[in-house]
Amino acid sequence: MTDPHHQPDRFEIQDEPTFRGRRLVWFAILFVGLSAAGLYAVYSQVAGHTITWDGRLLSPQLIAASLGLLLVYFAADGLRLWFTLRALGQTISLGAMTRLVFLNIFVSNITPLATGGGVAQVWFMRRRGVPVGTGLTATTIRTALAVLFIFGATPVLLLTLPGAEEAARNQSLVTTLIVSVVLYLGLFTLLVLRSNWLLRPLLMLLKGLRALHLINARRHHRWRHRLVRELQRFAHGFVRYFQGHWIDIAASFVFTAIFLLALFSFPVLLFWALGYGFDYWQVIGRMVMTTFVMYFSPTPGASGIAEGVFGHFFRDLVTASHLVLVTVAWRALTIYIGMLIGLFVTQREIAASRRDAR
Repeated sequence: MTDPHHQPDRFEIQDEPTFRGRRLVWFAILFVGLSAAGLYAVYSQVAGHTITWDGRLLSPQLIAASLGLLLVYFAADGLRLWFTLRALGQTISLGAMTRLVFLNIFVSNITPLATGGGVAQVWFMRRRGVPVGTGLTATTIRTALAVLFIFGATPVLLLTLPGAEEAARNQSLVTTLIVSVVLYLGLFTLLVLRSNWLLRPLLMLLKGLRALHLINARRHHRWRHRLVRELQRFAHGFVRYFQGHWIDIAASFVFTAIFLLALFSFPVLLFWALGYGFDYWQVIGRMVMTTFVMYFSPTPGASGIAEGVFGHFFRDLVTASHLVLVTVAWRALTIYIGMLIGLFVTQREIAASRRDAR
């Protein structure tokens, strides 16, 4: 449970995140532009300038199945973080967690490398009494669990999945894969085992800001105190997580697996609705590799790159006239719908924080 004696100060509760107003608009425009460019690349370079509407994409059966899978997808996304927080000794209401899911989908998909989603979630949880360090630990563990599933499966799929033999023979691709996995997992290992190593450079940065008179002495002292406190909470959080109740730990793993399986299953529904009889796990395997590539995309929400990679991996399975349609429908179900809801949730949360600040 949240510590009843913890009373975040006024600054902690009412601080706004760096995503706001005009910046949100520009990021959103960038996301739309890059997504359109990615779709055009699929249309012109992969689908051969071919696209034909198929009414089966709006069949009642597909709509019903998609809505059901969306509920599982959103619920699992929220519950994997909710149980992680419980293992850390913190909790927020399920209603707040629902809003948190959509806030994360929106912000993470309009900020580069998806870093903004984690920042937004920490800010959201801080306003509800969860310390910054603990919130950062929870979002890091949530991401690490997904990374373990995806990174563990990708090398195996690359070597065993039908149609992936050519990619496996590509030495530069294999080298990039190995280097990427080592760097990504190395960073998480550093955060888990040696997070205190981050303290010295961060303190030096604060000292530099003070020396340049960019912050005053009072703010330097306050930020230094909070930095040390939250980094300590972050470092100890991983130990607290594995000391938490085993049911909460197990549930965080289970709902991470359910979330990823739901995420990867959307294309299966679309292909089956269009009459393709693909093996379920063949599609899942290609979606795992697609998501792996998306993790390293520098564009907001992997926009542009996600569409191109998806089209590349499925071009030999889907007719050219369906490829662009399926790509758009896949992104709509997994990203666009959640982003639309998240836009309103994010604006309401920012407006609420401003009202509290008055």
